[in-house]
Amino acid sequence: MPVFPLGAHADDGGVRFAVASTSADAVEVCLVDGPDDGLTEKRVALTERTFGVWHGYLAGVTPGQRYGYRVHGPYRPWDGLRANPAKILVDPYARRITGRVTDLYAARGWVDDPMTGLMSTVDSLGHVPLSVVSAPDVLASGPRPDVPWSETVITELHVRGYTKLHPEVPPEHRGTYLGLAHPAVVEHLSRLGVTAVELLPVASIAEEPPLLQGGRTNYWGYATLGFLAPHAGYASTPGAEVEEFTAMVTALHAAGIEVILDFVPNHTAEGGVGGTTLSYRGLDAPAYYSLGGNGHDADITGTGNTLDAGSPTVIRLVCDAMRHWVTVFGVDGFRIDLASVLGRPRSGAFDPHSALLTAISVDPVLSRVKLIAEPWDATGEGYRVGGFGVAWSEWNGRYRDAVRDFWRGHGGIGEVASRLTGSSDLYRLSGRRPWASVNFVTAHDGFTLRDLVSYERKHNEANGEHNRDGTDDNRSQNFGVEGETSSPVLVSRRLATARAMLATLLLSTGTPMLLGGDELWRTQRGNNNAYCLDDETSWVDWTGGAGADSLSAFTARVAEIRRSSPALHRDRFYRDGEVLWWHPSGRRMGGHDWHDGHLHSLGLLRGEWLLFLHAGDPALAATLPKGGPYTPVLDSTRPDGVPVSGRPLPSSTTITLPPRSLLLLRA
Repeated sequence: MPVFPLGAHADDGGVRFAVASTSADAVEVCLVDGPDDGLTEKRVALTERTFGVWHGYLAGVTPGQRYGYRVHGPYRPWDGLRANPAKILVDPYARRITGRVTDLYAARGWVDDPMTGLMSTVDSLGHVPLSVVSAPDVLASGPRPDVPWSETVITELHVRGYTKLHPEVPPEHRGTYLGLAHPAVVEHLSRLGVTAVELLPVASIAEEPPLLQGGRTNYWGYATLGFLAPHAGYASTPGAEVEEFTAMVTALHAAGIEVILDFVPNHTAEGGVGGTTLSYRGLDAPAYYSLGGNGHDADITGTGNTLDAGSPTVIRLVCDAMRHWVTVFGVDGFRIDLASVLGRPRSGAFDPHSALLTAISVDPVLSRVKLIAEPWDATGEGYRVGGFGVAWSEWNGRYRDAVRDFWRGHGGIGEVASRLTGSSDLYRLSGRRPWASVNFVTAHDGFTLRDLVSYERKHNEANGEHNRDGTDDNRSQNFGVEGETSSPVLVSRRLATARAMLATLLLSTGTPMLLGGDELWRTQRGNNNAYCLDDETSWVDWTGGAGADSLSAFTARVAEIRRSSPALHRDRFYRDGEVLWWHPSGRRMGGHDWHDGHLHSLGLLRGEWLLFLHAGDPALAATLPKGGPYTPVLDSTRPDGVPVSGRPLPSSTTITLPPRSLLLLRA
C-alpha cells in the first residue's frame, strides 16, 4: 500500500489514511458521526508504519466523513513529548476542517501544570475541530492572468472585512469568498488598476488560547490549524468552502486579477506548551515544533510556538500545502508571514539558503509563482530586509518608513531617493530586480492611510490589552488634532497628504501594494493592531465619507498613468546617467544636498517623466530643468489629480509647489 500522499484520499472503495508521527507507539483513525451534541466515533488502528508514516485503508468510507486521529505514545513534557489519546487530533493534511474549539479545558493535554502536571484524561471529542474526508482533488484549469512582476499592482485585503458592508453584495454573500467574487467588487478592483489581491490568511483558522480565554477572535487569521484547508468561516454555505474559494479565484482570474495568499508556515494555533493539543503537539511535537530547553517551545514568532524550519516533516508539509493551493485552487503566489523564521532551522541563525526556503524556491511548481517574504521575525536580529535569495520578493519596510518620514518632514532625502528608485542598495547585489521590492505605506498591521494622517498615537483599548499591544513607532501625523475633526481645513490637508503618499507609492520603482479600503478613506479610529476585532472597526465602509469617491478616482488615475508608461514600471535598475536628481532651486543635486536636514523637496527626472515631491509646509518655488517643455499630468493637491492647467511649460520655468504636494510632468 502506498505511503504518500499524506492525508485522507478517497477512491471508489474507501479511503486511504496516512499521517506522520515518528514518536508515536500507535495511531488510531477515528470516524466520527452523529449530531454535534451527541457525537460517536469508531476507532480503527493504523497498523502499517513506513518512513515514520502511519497508514491504512478503510473500506466503505466516503467523502464527507468526519474523522480525527488519536495518538498513543510517551507523555514526557520535559522532553517535548506530549502524546495523549484523550485528545482527538486534526489531520495536518486535511483538505476540509469543520468545527471550532468550544472548551479550552478539554482541548488542553495537561492538568494543573503543562510541564510537571498530569496528562489530561478529558476527552476532547465534541469540543475541538474535526477533519473531513474530501472528494478527490480536481486540478485547477483555465488560463491564469500571469501578470509580469513589473506590471503588478497589489492590494492587501481581508476576505471577510472587505465585503462585509458592501451594499451591492447580497447579504448572504457579504464577508465571504463569494462576496469577493461579486461583479461589483471585482469591477471596483479592476477600476483601481489592481492586478493582484493579497488575501490575509485563508487557510483553516483556530483561535489561540489567550483569545479563547478572553472570548475574542483571531480576526486577521494568523493562527493556522490546517494548512491545506480553506477556512470554513468564509463560506456562505457551511461545508462549501472548497467550491466557493474556487469560484472566487475563477472570478478574479476572469478579470485579470491574480490571487496571492498570506501564508503562515511559521507557527500554529496551538500556542505555547500551556496551550491546546489540537493536532501537531499531540501527533509529534518534536517533529513539528522547534523546542527549547526542558521541552518548552522555542518562540521566535511571538505566538508561543515556532514550526521547525529544519524538520523534514515541516518542510514536506509546507511545500505540499503550498503546492496544493497552486495546483488545486489555482492561486498565483504567496506572501510568507514572518518569513525569516523559515530561514532559522531549530530557531537558530538566519540562513537565506536554509532547507525550507530552498525547497520552496526550487520546487518545480512553487518556483513558477510569485513568492513574497515578510522579512522579519520576533528575534533581536529578525529584521532581514534585503537578505533573502534571488527567488524572493520582499515587503520593504524601509520603503514604508522612508516615505512616511518624508511626508511628515523627517528623515534624510537620500533615504527616500533610494526607495523611490527601486532600493537597488537592498536588491541589486543578490541578482534581483526592482520589482523584488514590494513597496507599501500602509498594511493590515498598523494605521490605515486615513489614520496615518489623523493620529499620532495608537488607540487600541478595544483590543482588551490596555493599549499595550501594537507598535508605538507609527511615523504618523495628525496636523494638530488627534483623531477625527470637523474642520474643513484639516480634512483638506489630511486628504492632500494622503494623495501625495498614494501617488508616491504608485510612481515609485518597484511593486506597489495598497491596503484595501484606503482608497475608500477607511478609518480604524486610531487602532493600529485590530487583529481581534471582527466588527465595524475592521470592516470596509463602502458608503464612504468626505473624500472617499474622489480618493478612489485619484488612485485609479495614478495607477493608469503608471500602467501606460514602461518608464514608470521598469524591470531593471537605473544605471549612472539614467536618472537626474534635481534641486528645486534649479540645479542638479550635489553631494552636500543629500545631507541637508532642512531639505524636504526634490525632483526626479526619469526618461520623459519629471516628478517633484515637496513635503514642506510653506509653498516652494521650483525651477524646471532643461529638456522641456514639460506638461503637467498629475497634481496631488487636486482631489481628482487633474492639474489646473495642462499647458506645456518651457525649460527653466519657475513654478510653485504647494505645501505637501506631488507634481508629475511629462517632457
